[in-house]
Amino acid sequence: MGQRLRFDGWIAGVGTTSGTRLVLGHWPESPFGPVSDVMVEDASGRRTLIATSEELAGFVAATYRFDEVRVDPVRVRPGAEWAVEAGPLRYTFAPGGRRPLGWLLRAVPSRLAGVPAWVRLIDLPARVVLPGVRTHGSAGNGRYEWYGARDVRPIVSASATWESADLGTLTPIDPPVRFGFGSTPRDPSLVRITTTVAVP
Repeated sequence: MGQRLRFDGWIAGVGTTSGTRLVLGHWPESPFGPVSDVMVEDASGRRTLIATSEELAGFVAATYRFDEVRVDPVRVRPGAEWAVEAGPLRYTFAPGGRRPLGWLLRAVPSRLAGVPAWVRLIDLPARVVLPGVRTHGSAGNGRYEWYGARDVRPIVSASATWESADLGTLTPIDPPVRFGFGSTPRDPSLVRITTTVAVP
């Protein structure tokens, strides 16, 4: 039967004018303790994972697809402007005010929002409202995932560097990232989320 592992925290997705797209996972509650990781896809399509520990890197790399996996400290400072340091990457982003979808998600009881049956139910509406987004699907090595969003806010500004080279300013996430079965929203967003991973 396997087991279901639960991650509770935030996912932030941004695009930059260099063609680089960044997906931050910040997990105060996870099977590995408080952890963070960043998935990076550059303009050429090369996908890199930066994870804060060997254990987390192994788990994420077995669930998604990458060309390179790095284990480096990933430091995240949430606030009015979030700051992220991850190996060669430095970036900041600022969430904007909550829009109607965010208020709607916040109205769903937190205990319900992460339940796989509920996540399946809202998959079709999510695809209509947020093209490219999937709330559940098959992942690597026979795993299955459910993404239970509990809040969403737009990201209104961002800047980033890789090995001190400027990656540019904020743009939509276009083309979609190719780490797993779905992408983050096209519009840069900070999503409060409960992710459940079924491991065979």
